[in-house]
Amino acid sequence: MTATLDAPCAPEVLFAWVADLDRYPAWLEIVPRATPDGDGAWQVDLRGRLGPLARSKRLRMERVALDPPRHVRFERAERDGRHHAAWTLEADVTAIAAGSRLTMRLHYGGGLFGPVIERLLADEIERSRQRLVTLLAA
Repeated sequence: MTATLDAPCAPEVLFAWVADLDRYPAWLEIVPRATPDGDGAWQVDLRGRLGPLARSKRLRMERVALDPPRHVRFERAERDGRHHAAWTLEADVTAIAAGSRLTMRLHYGGGLFGPVIERLLADEIERSRQRLVTLLAA
């Protein structure tokens, strides 16, 4: 899944909001909590509701690439020795005439509830855009 956002701010300002997962709960409702877990990793709670269905999930995400203020990549990296579905989140920020453009790509490698998760994420992306723009303007 890929989403874009144009924001009236410098790339450095926008990048600061997407490079650290602990800032996501302020603008992304499906992430009610993200706490640092050491060495560029976070424990991230995901929570979503689609009609009568509700799902919660906790992931350990590591920042595996960081090139400020242009690119950041997070990957799921659990430490329990079990096999888990892949989650990858990438954010790229580029300068544009009106400020900066954010392109985010999310990949979920699991099959269980796949269409439900995709629908939930698409709806949340639409709602989160204005929250992030409001925070950037503050």
